[in-house]
Amino acid sequence: MARTIRWIAAATTALLGMPAGAQLTIRLAQLPSSTPVGATVHVAGSFNGWNPAAEGYALARGADGSYTLTLPDSVRGAVEYKLTLGSWETVETRAGGGEVPNRAVTIPATGAIVENVAVAAWRDGSAPKPRTHTASPSVAILSDSFAMPQLGRTRRVWIYLPPGYATSRARYPVLYMADGQNVFDEATSFSGEWGVDEALDSLAARGHRTIVVAVDHGGARRLDEYDPWKASDPKYGGGEGEAWVRFVVETLKPYVDAHYRTRPERASTAIAGSSMGGLISLYAALTRPAVFGSAGVFSCACWIARDSVYALAKRFRASAGATPRLYFVVGGQETADREPVHDQDAIVELLRAGGYPKSSIRALVRANGKHAEWFWRREFPAAYRWMARALHR
Repeated sequence: MARTIRWIAAATTALLGMPAGAQLTIRLAQLPSSTPVGATVHVAGSFNGWNPAAEGYALARGADGSYTLTLPDSVRGAVEYKLTLGSWETVETRAGGGEVPNRAVTIPATGAIVENVAVAAWRDGSAPKPRTHTASPSVAILSDSFAMPQLGRTRRVWIYLPPGYATSRARYPVLYMADGQNVFDEATSFSGEWGVDEALDSLAARGHRTIVVAVDHGGARRLDEYDPWKASDPKYGGGEGEAWVRFVVETLKPYVDAHYRTRPERASTAIAGSSMGGLISLYAALTRPAVFGSAGVFSCACWIARDSVYALAKRFRASAGATPRLYFVVGGQETADREPVHDQDAIVELLRAGGYPKSSIRALVRANGKHAEWFWRREFPAAYRWMARALHR
């Protein structure tokens, strides 16, 4: 009987054109008539850094004319994705050109499944219609091309100055943030902004006034810059995170402290980010505790360098006056195969085993939270208020 079941499974797998060990195959029956001749269809999703042209994630045409891609066997649990022709300017759309929500599927721990999809149309690749800018008057572009000598490139940097900055002589704490495109402005965000400016504008009446400096991510270099360690899988890059932190500490922070009325001491300096930005924020806090007094770690993508992150947490030893306050938050509905909740719990446990004060760590799991900008936007005010206890001493 067992042999018969295995034979049926193998036969079914062969008919579908996917290997027996596969767990999810994405199948596109036919291309829309608008597809350019010779175009290649790619999958961009939560499992490959949302890279619209990631190597190894192109659909292949089968003998029956359909296009298929079998995801790596390591990809399990809840995932989200979209199809593209190699860029976000040519992502799939509705027939009338409207945006298509992320496709979502939960991959079982074992077994093979097929997701049959249909694409109505592609974005035509022309410049998209400009989106409405939502940044408040408190936000400005510090520089469109701020030099990053540690990385040999430049980057757009944003700055938020709290209400009353221009008419006061006060000095303010500073929060540095990763993924600057998503911090203040809907028009520059990938999938929604955090609304940090609006949140802080509303909190200013309670005396919480903070300067925020947000650095845009590096696009195709995002995984490289936000991961201090080279990933074992080349498609995940990595290895430039230490240089990125050095840029913030050695170049950006001195510039901000010299040109704005800041409180440069560690207690008044914080760093925050989500996903890969959460990973680099945690790394910055634990390797530069004399610089950063607080860190906001939202949905840390610790899975990408799990062994190294755990080792870093295990090595850290808390000491008086040099132990950053850490605010962790993760969603209970985030991609299960990456085990973000487990990673957060494990890191907190390792830190506490090394003497980290319980009062210096806040770790939350929000049951309905997802790996998404709307979740981090919702959680930011609470995280900021917790960090502000140190920032505004």
